[in-house]
Amino acid sequence: MSGPIEQFEIKPIVPIEVSGYDITFTNSSLFMCLAVILSVTFLGFAIRKKALVPGVLQSIPEVLYEFITSLIKDNVGREGLKYFSVIFTVFLFVWVGNILGLLPYAFTFTSHLTAVGVLSIMGLLFNICVGIKKKGWGFLHTFMPKGVPIATAPLIVPIELISYMSKPFSLTVRLVANMTVGHIMLKIIAGFVFVIGVGGIVPLLFNSCIVVFEIFVGTLQAYIYTVLTCIYLSDALHEH
Repeated sequence: MSGPIEQFEIKPIVPIEVSGYDITFTNSSLFMCLAVILSVTFLGFAIRKKALVPGVLQSIPEVLYEFITSLIKDNVGREGLKYFSVIFTVFLFVWVGNILGLLPYAFTFTSHLTAVGVLSIMGLLFNICVGIKKKGWGFLHTFMPKGVPIATAPLIVPIELISYMSKPFSLTVRLVANMTVGHIMLKIIAGFVFVIGVGGIVPLLFNSCIVVFEIFVGTLQAYIYTVLTCIYLSDALHEH
């Protein structure tokens, strides 16, 4: 039986090299694509027949829409609704990735620093663009708040810059750590079931409970990631 760490190994599926750059299609790439395809397919199927009184399938996208809308209003304000599609996409991508990774033989791309880190850096760049569009040169006050003596700029600016640039790091580490620890626990307890055999009913039941718990954790982490994304967007839009 494979060790608990082997499930996080990046494995090439289709080797691709362009001008000396390795852009191989890996198992991580595959499950990121699956997360997107499953999300788009399900949402498209669920709203294909719009009814005044929604059925179960139609209710799911509507509940998600209301949930994200409420999240944006609470953390960004009504001004943030114009960026609904970005926030909704981030939540769905992270959430589906978390849940998809719980399936047997699946790969959890949200447990990898590179995948989540790139997503977080893209979010940071998006917020910078939004801030510059909204405030123009006033966006630089993010690193030198109004009212602060100019003589303290050599100290304040580097501190504020480091604080601002650390936002993707905080987003990434929180999500990756939770996903990694949970999947290691599942793998270790599944190993007990495999070794004990018929007598492994107790660890099997315990593992089933952990799977349910991991579904909750995966949903919670997607929520936290999205809330923090909204808060950082609010920082870019509003003066502090």
